[in-house]
Amino acid sequence: MTAFAAGSPCWVDVSVPDLEAARRFYGALLGWTFEPGDERFGFYTPALKDGKNVAALASAQGGAPAAWNLYFATPDAQDLARRIGEAGGKVVVEPTAIGDAGTLLVATDPGGAHIGAWQPGTRAGFDVQGVPGTFFWPEIYTRDKDAVDPFYESVFGFTGQQISDAPFDFKLWFLQGNPQPVAGRLQMGEFIPAEVPAHALVYFSVADTDETVAKVLELGGSVSREPSDSPFGRSALVADDQGARFAVMGPVKDAGAAAS
Repeated sequence: MTAFAAGSPCWVDVSVPDLEAARRFYGALLGWTFEPGDERFGFYTPALKDGKNVAALASAQGGAPAAWNLYFATPDAQDLARRIGEAGGKVVVEPTAIGDAGTLLVATDPGGAHIGAWQPGTRAGFDVQGVPGTFFWPEIYTRDKDAVDPFYESVFGFTGQQISDAPFDFKLWFLQGNPQPVAGRLQMGEFIPAEVPAHALVYFSVADTDETVAKVLELGGSVSREPSDSPFGRSALVADDQGARFAVMGPVKDAGAAAS
């Protein structure tokens, strides 16, 4: 079983009104296959890439909109729930045992973004990440960085490195002893529509960003940020055919090919 340091992103799932539609969309887009849904937990459906656990599909409850959900690893969900409350967050789902797989916790940060935590049992989280068709990176989108930054740095022990300031106010978060960042924080400005709420944005690795975006549209999804290059790769912001927002990241587009 893969081990995850406390505070590391360890799992993602997408809550959708139509599980079968999600199976079709993500199976075609990211090459996922699926285990049978577990009836005991609302037909929660693990997604596999080359036979390895990479994500899951869940039924949206109470008319909630489709959304991707991010989970951070914790060795003690009860203690984490206490610290979330003390730091100004709100526990939405108290620590709940999911069979022998582990213990789930869902909360909101002080800016209103939903996040989750996972205390491992027989399942620790991702079997593989960072390769095409798997989880790549998370970012917290907020409109209240002054409350959100100290929350994550207190609850998860992150240290922050400011990368850029307004109008694109972006910070990287690190775990102690790890030179690689584990997450990012974006202060949402005027460039993001006011109706977009605070949320955790999940990135998936892909082999070709432009081809993936074209496939998203073919499958009935939408694109809110066209592919663009950055120091980290070529990314785009998209949504599936039920409206769940996510991002994709692939290699930077070949300059010679782009010029020809």
